[in-house]
Amino acid sequence: MTLQQLRYVIEVANRGSMNEAARRLFISQPSLSNAIRELEENIRVTIFERTNKGILLSKEGAEFLAYARQVIEQAELLENQYLNAKPSPQHFSVSTQHYAFAVNAFVKLVDEYGQDEYELAFRETKTHEIINDVKSQRSEIGILYINEFNSKVINRLLNDGNLIFNSLFKAKAHVFVSIRNPLAQHPIVTLEQLEDYPYLYFEQGEFNSFHFAEEILSTLSHRKSIKVNDRATLFNLLIGLNGYTISTGVLSSDLNGNEIIPVPLASEETINVGWICHRNAKLTKLGAAYIEALEETVQYEER
Repeated sequence: MTLQQLRYVIEVANRGSMNEAARRLFISQPSLSNAIRELEENIRVTIFERTNKGILLSKEGAEFLAYARQVIEQAELLENQYLNAKPSPQHFSVSTQHYAFAVNAFVKLVDEYGQDEYELAFRETKTHEIINDVKSQRSEIGILYINEFNSKVINRLLNDGNLIFNSLFKAKAHVFVSIRNPLAQHPIVTLEQLEDYPYLYFEQGEFNSFHFAEEILSTLSHRKSIKVNDRATLFNLLIGLNGYTISTGVLSSDLNGNEIIPVPLASEETINVGWICHRNAKLTKLGAAYIEALEETVQYEER
């Protein structure tokens, strides 16, 4: 097993394609495939499963990749310290539900640790994809919530993927509304008061189960509802249509201005927002720094 082989595995996992990884590594695709196959034979683990649709990281491969990243990170620290080598581009990816505090923490991370070169990814995506991204090591960290309603389904998927959930904060239900919405002046709103306003929620694609919804109380019916894909669209519709969505109540004025505010919802529902990662993987330097930025951001925005 060589450092070069480990770098090959990491590049293929990052690109999701042998051809693209080979192009980035400036070697031929057959040479790359042979190097990885030789590594798999030596360690007796199938790292990548070859299918008609391309390559997929196996369960054992995801665990191997976590260790490979740690080894390469340590090797690069040694090279930079003693060989005066040019620092390699930094890599970090996070997949998350649509939370402004997650974006703020990412901005802090880049401000503090960004070098001249880096390849980072911030994916606001669907709940099921967040779990798959972390399971397959496409992302080091995922951000989502668990509550009494969805915990059985989510925890089963986390256990199957050898993932763990780490709590960031617990929150009562709130609605986000425009400051021009009549309900914005209320100290608390009820579900009955919301009936005449459009309900906005995030699409979950083929896994459109209530258990994967980003909004709590997802089983309730609504006379008016609009499904959206991204946070900017949802916020624009909140303002333009006097709509509402149900969320944590943690909202960043730095990113979203003062046009939208949280209002407590009369409900006993609580959610536990947290981050997921591989059970046996040590966080990279950027991963640990992002978690620290998340905790600081949440504490600041909850005030």
